[in-house]
Amino acid sequence: MTALADAAAPGLTVTSWGSARLLAGTGQGRVDLARHRALHGLPRRCEAPQLAQWLAAVRLLGRGGAAFPVATKLRGLPVGSRTHVVVNGSEGEPASHKDRVLMRLAPHLVLDGALAVAAALETGRVTVVVQDPAAHASLAAARRERPDARRVRIEWHDHGFVGGEVRAVTRALSGGPAVPPGRRVLPTVHGVDGRPTFASNVETFAQIALLLGLGVDEYAGVGSADEPGTTLLTLLGDVAHRGVVEAPTGMPLSALVGAGDGPVLVGGYHGTWVCGPGELTVSRPALRASGSPLNAGVIARLPHDTCHLGEVATVAQWLADQSAGQCGPCFFGLPALAATLNELAVGRPVMADARRRSALLPGRGACAHPDGAAAFVGSALSVLDAEIARHRAYGHCGRPLHGVLPTEPRGVAR
Repeated sequence: MTALADAAAPGLTVTSWGSARLLAGTGQGRVDLARHRALHGLPRRCEAPQLAQWLAAVRLLGRGGAAFPVATKLRGLPVGSRTHVVVNGSEGEPASHKDRVLMRLAPHLVLDGALAVAAALETGRVTVVVQDPAAHASLAAARRERPDARRVRIEWHDHGFVGGEVRAVTRALSGGPAVPPGRRVLPTVHGVDGRPTFASNVETFAQIALLLGLGVDEYAGVGSADEPGTTLLTLLGDVAHRGVVEAPTGMPLSALVGAGDGPVLVGGYHGTWVCGPGELTVSRPALRASGSPLNAGVIARLPHDTCHLGEVATVAQWLADQSAGQCGPCFFGLPALAATLNELAVGRPVMADARRRSALLPGRGACAHPDGAAAFVGSALSVLDAEIARHRAYGHCGRPLHGVLPTEPRGVAR
């Protein structure tokens, strides 16, 4: 188990459940190129059709929010020098730390994946976007350590939560504003500088590097049949190990957060609340089928000694503050929803208004931010009904607000 050296996240650890793959060697700190090659060897290089075949064989899903099939994304891109490859390391959600950990501790695994995709697409246009200072320094050092990465651009990007959405990132890299351009514009069609772009988050590229190093059979030798391999999770709150954990897919959620009832957040600040882990298992297909998508891999269990409704209201206000302000559901709807939750927290009878406002948001925004905020708040209203009743009766629940769910900005100092 490794301590996560991060002043903004004291007490977090980095560990693995079973044999580490993505986190192999990180127990001794940052993995330099020599140790990386000793651990992982040289990844295979292959053309785009073969790489897509391998990605499809292990059912690799993107490790950001959408969990889109990576093979489908690759097959949708033309081969040639016009195509861009973008590693999105923005990670703007304060609760998430997994991509930051990879960039800080295993930067060569990320670069291996990005360069392998670029080689398959026959392009030299590779950009890594990052907003965490320590991750930026680690990646810059990794680029200096290897001659094949000299053409990789490492771009500082600190445009907030919505600005880290992949279409906002490609728009910013093209010289435009860091806001999503609309739901119908995909980077594979119109990305950096209007050119086709293979863009995904940091862990996705690290997983591609693992697949090319291990081969299909060994890669799929652990994890669930519907999503083989391991995945990185950020665990918060009342859990045995707060921090980043690498776990095989398909394991019971209760093994990570403990059994029994109590509010559990699955999928982070665009995720959903459940009454307890129940029979849920940690795989993206299974969780999506249950109505609780894993998104970027944040799982939080609220302890009994904090005000649960206050925790949700604080995050709802943060989500409202993160709005890009380019459409009505964000500009008007999210602040109104946050205000209603604050009224609930002081006992005002506005439950019907809260439900109505959260139901009006999905499907109406220029990006998925209103949808995610509505899922976070709407599911909380159902899971926390007993606590909301106590606030209604007494004006409070009798517990202080500890701020278990972080909302402080990260990565702004350099």
